[in-house]
Amino acid sequence: MGAVFTCSIDDGHPSDRKAAELLAKHGLRATFYVPIRNCEGPPVLSSTDLWQIANEFEIGSHTLDHRFLRDLPAAVARRQIFQGKKILEDRLGRRIAGFCYPGGKFRGEHAVLAADAGFRYARTIANLRFDAGDRPFEMPTTIQFYPHDIGIYLRNYLRGDWGLRRAGFAIAFSRRNWIDRLHAMFAHAIRTGGVFHLWAHSKDIDDLNAWHQFDRFLAHVAAHVAIEDRLDNEQLVARMLPAAARAEPAQYASLPRSVK
Repeated sequence: MGAVFTCSIDDGHPSDRKAAELLAKHGLRATFYVPIRNCEGPPVLSSTDLWQIANEFEIGSHTLDHRFLRDLPAAVARRQIFQGKKILEDRLGRRIAGFCYPGGKFRGEHAVLAADAGFRYARTIANLRFDAGDRPFEMPTTIQFYPHDIGIYLRNYLRGDWGLRRAGFAIAFSRRNWIDRLHAMFAHAIRTGGVFHLWAHSKDIDDLNAWHQFDRFLAHVAAHVAIEDRLDNEQLVARMLPAAARAEPAQYASLPRSVK
């Protein structure tokens, strides 16, 4: 089996329309994580735009108001998770399988709440990974489409899972240019037959004026990943995680840690 590519676009910004257009142009799958509102101020997709994206891509929930769950009382966190899912499902008339923790900030009880709400998996922002993980409510990523300083990767790496992230950190540390870093990490995934999970905020791409770079990178991905290995996040979980792991969300009840 060749390398697998998946992509996540977070926050439901109106510029997600441009991201969806480019992903569709190159025949790539992705998951768009959408809050109903964004308490931080940026606008979110209109119902019409959400429908158009949902016609081609998986839509996941990103809470009701894009609230950082770790900072909330239990009852408020529950409402953010449950209501974000329900309203999206009512708007689209379909099941929403995936959830993404805003800011990557969560504790074990939030994974349990996501499972209780009926989600099948949840995505984090843990990076430098070339696999889908072994816990469906702690899905890791490979790299964000953003020019992070190397210190960001160092701080993230020190949080744990060093063996699984050592190769990614070595690549990130050796490339100072962020586009070179992106390509080098993708090349590693291709060589090893791993998972390359790209994530982004479309508003960041706007602010960076980096749509041309995003377009070129997606073209490069499409030239190297077979059609059957281009997956959305729900498909990634279904393919890569054992059925036993997918069926046991209660394992998260004892997790004290927070992933950033």
